[in-house]
Amino acid sequence: MSDSDSPRVTRPLPDAIYQDVGPGTAVVRLETTHDRRGVLDGAWWPRSRDIAAELPSLITALTEYLGPVTRVGLDADAWEELPTRMTIDDRVVHIDSSPIGDDTVLITRGEQDLFSLLVIPPHATPDAARAAMAEAVRADSATQAEQILIDTGTDRAG
Repeated sequence: MSDSDSPRVTRPLPDAIYQDVGPGTAVVRLETTHDRRGVLDGAWWPRSRDIAAELPSLITALTEYLGPVTRVGLDADAWEELPTRMTIDDRVVHIDSSPIGDDTVLITRGEQDLFSLLVIPPHATPDAARAAMAEAVRADSATQAEQILIDTGTDRAG
């Protein structure tokens, strides 16, 4: 059995991963329950709209806790120059893009396990980003990504 075929234990990212939130910091936080009842599974606060600069650190962090990430779905209008694939940590990650405008990134682990993360705009203030992350990972939250950004005072403009 190769490393890529070996089963990985899925564990949530620790809550402390988002506490040192500051300007220019890429942050990801996942819901810490195992039943995934909320609309979103977590949140990501990239530093820029340059996917080549931002995606590797997200994929590396998620792979450590979730196992290999095979595919990423992104809103084509929200990112600069989207490639169709990237090699990250010696693995090819396929990138799907469409102009959906839904303020999320979809992460596929393995062949079918899908995680939906709120994308907090790079220009967000730390307080707005923390509030948006807290709502995105609330286990019983039915609030859509766009509404979370509106409710926390963080919109796409900027």
